[in-house]
Amino acid sequence: MVVLACILALAGCKKSGSPESGHAGKTVIQNTGSDTMVNLAQAWAEEYAMVDSTVSVEVSGGGSGTGIAALIDGTVDIANCSRKVEPQEIEQAKKNSGKEPKEFMLGFDALAVYVRKNNPLEEITLAQLAAIYGEGGKTTKWSDLGIKLPGDSSDEIIRVSRQSNSGTYAYFREAILGKGRDFKLGSRDMHGSKDVVELVSKTPGAIGYSGMGYATREVKMVRVAKKAGDQAYAPNVENTLNHTYPISRPLFMYTLGEPNAATKKYLDWLHSAAGQKIVAQSGYVPLPESTAPTATPKDK
Repeated sequence: MVVLACILALAGCKKSGSPESGHAGKTVIQNTGSDTMVNLAQAWAEEYAMVDSTVSVEVSGGGSGTGIAALIDGTVDIANCSRKVEPQEIEQAKKNSGKEPKEFMLGFDALAVYVRKNNPLEEITLAQLAAIYGEGGKTTKWSDLGIKLPGDSSDEIIRVSRQSNSGTYAYFREAILGKGRDFKLGSRDMHGSKDVVELVSKTPGAIGYSGMGYATREVKMVRVAKKAGDQAYAPNVENTLNHTYPISRPLFMYTLGEPNAATKKYLDWLHSAAGQKIVAQSGYVPLPESTAPTATPKDK
């Protein structure tokens, strides 16, 4: 999947309601944060440009932590986040501006476990993942899992992870390792979701985690079971919505306090049938109709 995101310097960005050079007086909505969501956010922005020609939504990545930091600093209108905002971030926002981040759920993502397509591994448990990734975990070789890699590939498990400002990093650590436990040292920590999948596809013996929307033909998404003896489930829409896939999470956008009129209109459109259709087209899981806000006539 080609990332078309506009990478913008956060310092000096003009927020929505302000014309920006190169946009012929359009209202500009600055939107940054989660790398998991950057392809989806760009697809939304491009489609919305055809819905409302008076608005330009500028998208950049950098990680959930980067988006929240920019929101707290007042340099963006919307922060994309693949995790919930932390209590200390809420307090910092209130200290800086007197406003709390306001949360908008936009869909769901199944966090897939990836291996190379020729890896014989078909399923894995949460405990096995913790033994691979967690401090004190004893699983370092594929043979520890009963796996023989094809050809002359090394038996070593190459752990691919994300950098610590990533919401995906934070979610995977808590979901797999539990609170108070950290990752082993020595993983290959990648900046973006796409980078994880690309490295796994090119590295014999690699295993990594990333959003299911980043799957390619060169990798395989492994089925995951909660514990040994349980049925393992694939990361897909059905298993995410019925809560059988054990590593899935909501996707959020945050504004600093109540959004202004242009941003509110955009968020309403994201929750509409048209906006949620793009969630599915981008490889993520749209909100169930019963939980999605009702679109206004202007959003149709």
